[in-house]
Parts: sequence; C-alpha cells; structure tokens
Amino acid sequence: MNNPFQIQPELRYGAPVCDEILTGRYFTIGYSWYFRQAKWTLEIINRNNYLPNEAERMNNFRADIRIPQRFRAGLKAYKNSGYDRGHLVASANNDILEIQNSETFLMSNMSPQKPNFNRRIWKKLEEATRHLNSQDNVLETYVLTCPVFYFDREIETIGDEQNEYGIDVPVPHAFIKSVLAEDDKGKLKLWTFEMENKELDGDIEDYLVVTYDAEQTVGGRFWDRISGTDMHKQKKDPIEIWDY
Repeated sequence: MNNPFQIQPELRYGAPVCDEILTGRYFTIGYSWYFRQAKWTLEIINRNNYLPNEAERMNNFRADIRIPQRFRAGLKAYKNSGYDRGHLVASANNDILEIQNSETFLMSNMSPQKPNFNRRIWKKLEEATRHLNSQDNVLETYVLTCPVFYFDREIETIGDEQNEYGIDVPVPHAFIKSVLAEDDKGKLKLWTFEMENKELDGDIEDYLVVTYDAEQTVGGRFWDRISGTDMHKQKKDPIEIWDY
C-alpha cells in the first residue's frame, strides 16, 4: 500500500496520529472512530489556484461512506441540535473546482460548532488564512485544524435517534488551527490558534498560542516532518506578520 505521506502534498510536512487517514482529492482527514468525527484535517489552501475560479458553494452535505456506518455521523445527528455543521476544511478555501468544493461537504469534514462561534470569529480566522495565502510572496499555505476535547470537562453529545447504531457525536470544547506558510525564499512561518467553541470577543490574535502547547492538548506533533529549528517550541508570532 502506498504511503499517503509520500503522495498527498498537504502531508509534506507531517500530521498528528489518528485512527484512520482518509485521503481525498484535495485534502486529507485524520479520523477518530471514538469521537465520530475528524481528529484533524490538513489542506493546502486552493492548491489549484493556477486554474480559473469557476466553482460555487455546493452545499451538498452528505455522509462519508468510506467510514463504517456505526462510526460516522449523518445529517440527522445535527437536526434540531442547536449546532452548526462546522467545516474544518473551509468551503471557501476550495472554490476553484466543483469537485474540490463538493468534497468539503462530506460529514467527515464537519464538527458540531456553536452558531455564534462558527459564523463569527471562526469565519474571521478562515478569512485571515485566505488573506495570508493571497500575499504575492506566499507560495503555499498549509492549514491543520483539530477539534479539541478537554477531559476535565463534561462532554455534550448530539445524536441521531433514528440511526440503528444509536450514534452520538461529541461536541468539541474548542478548535485548534495551525497555519504554516512557505514563502518565495523557502522560509516557513507558523501560527497556531486555540478557540473555545462558543461566542468569543476580541480579535483572532487574542487566541494565538504556542504550537508546542497546542500539540500537548491534541496529543501529537503537528508538523513532525520538519527538521532543523524546532518551530513547535517557538514563541507566538505577532499577527502583523500575516501582512508579510
């Protein structure tokens, strides 16, 4: 079997451990059977940006049939739950081709998110990553997104009572997004954010964290194929660097 770390370009710099790696056409999901959702997703923002932008938002939410039914969430799990089907890999990060955008609507790419989180500061962070990627001297922008569970807190679940397997989907307490940018000089820069799954005030830079600390929370190195300078233990870079 081919090693996905050798054939999937978004895995070039590594990824955390997971139960199962689901390689897609345009991004990769590290799936957790226990939590019935992704442990992480990894993408290169619009890696087909040499093509004309022709895709509209597909909105074709659907189950990911690569996952056994007893380990996956369906559409009914979210119905009347009070939670959004929150994209981990953003739809607008993949809007060059229809098939590319369509893949972001697999339920394996969703986690339960509070509406006033998903539609506000989380959206703002997604927009900021696209702004970073649009800079002339940024060649590629890698985005790792992880749902987070704090085991010293009670875990709420949403579920599908009509599902024969009685699926319950745990609601993440927070989300981590680690952004790795490669510029035209071959230099890598790294920013990591941790945001609780609730309405948040302030600006996105208020939620910058040390990547090493975020790795301890998730339980695994994020960019484990990078050698040399230990970027994971670097201090929090100021957000102004996003303007390059």
